[in-house]
Formats: sequence, C-alpha cells, structure tokens
Amino acid sequence: MSLPVAADLLGVGFLAASGAIAAAERRHDFVTFMFFGGMTGLGGGTLRDLFIGQPVFWIHTPAYLTVCVAASGLVWICSTRFVPRDALLWADAVGLAAYAVVGAEKASAVGLEGAVCVAMGVMTACLGGILRDVLAGQPSVLLRREIYVTAAIAAASADVVLNRIGLDRTACVWISTGLGVVLRGGALLRNWRLPAFAPKGSAEIDSRSKTDISKVS
Repeated sequence: MSLPVAADLLGVGFLAASGAIAAAERRHDFVTFMFFGGMTGLGGGTLRDLFIGQPVFWIHTPAYLTVCVAASGLVWICSTRFVPRDALLWADAVGLAAYAVVGAEKASAVGLEGAVCVAMGVMTACLGGILRDVLAGQPSVLLRREIYVTAAIAAASADVVLNRIGLDRTACVWISTGLGVVLRGGALLRNWRLPAFAPKGSAEIDSRSKTDISKVS
C-alpha cells in the first residue's frame, strides 16, 4: 500500500471515529454510529471527487467503507455509554490533518493549480466535521474561534509547497500532516486561536455602555 493511500485511510478512519464518538455522546444506537462515522469519514472526500471530476473514491474501493465501519464499531465496543470528548477532538485533529494533505495531493495529481489544491484539501478535511456537527446538533467547528480550518489550510499549503520544491513525496505527506496536527493540537492544549474582528471604536463603545449601565445601577 502506497503512503498516500495509507494516509487517506488514516484520515478516513480517524474522522469516522470522531463521528461515532459524537453519536456515543448522545447515546445513539449502533446503526446511527455507522451513519455518523460514514458521513464524517467520507463526506469531504466525496464532494472533492465530484468537484475535480474524478470517480468517487469509496465507490470503487470498498476498503474505505470497511475502515469507517471498523472505526465506528471500535468506538461502540470501547464504550457504548460514554466516550470522553477529548477523544473526539484528538481523533478529529489527526483526521483533519491527514485528510487535508490527501485532498491536496489528489487535486495536484489531476493537474490543478496550487491554490485550488489547497482549497480541495481544506474541503476534504473540514466538510465531514461540519456534517458531523450538524447531525449531532452541536455548534459547527466553523463557529469556534479556535484554530481548526487554519490547521487544514496550513497542512494542505505545506504539502503543495513542499511538492513544488521537489521534496520526496513521502516526506511531504508526513511533514505536512505533522504541521496540521501540531497546529490543531496547540488549539486544544494551549487554546491557540486567531484574533477576532474588532471594528474601530468598538472598545470605546463597549466602555461607554458599561459606564452607562453602572450609572443606572
């Protein structure tokens, strides 16, 4: 098995596990575990293949479905009552980074430009998590200020750049995936986040509002 295929299966497996963990947190049944796992693991890659005009990857390679079922079943076996949320976050972090790189690699393989390859990597990595959050009825990852999409952008961008400068493909995959995991891990462990938009004068308005309220009190 080539490294890109192994990375692809790794990303699918970890994302599927994060979907199954979301189902576990809500005490769903086994069928729902499988559905959450499959949707989270395969959703981003499916849309990517449709966009770049390639055969949908899991239809012609049943191993991807097998990995989703296995990952979801493992979560079920480990705990049918409760799985710590930290497990979901870390499984999602590894899947996010690996899948961003795979998406960029697949787009690059069909001759797309670098910026498009990065976009396809981000879509591949993030769409499954967005679908998982919608299905689970929880706030979308896009609405959190902590680094998430940024980690996918960094991983996909690093892969594109390293490939362009001629670095060994295996090294590209590992380095880029590692970068994505480090950035997402920093968000989880150190609360790394990007600065929020603050319109000019908003601090003064907030300060005046607080002063007015204190006078009324």
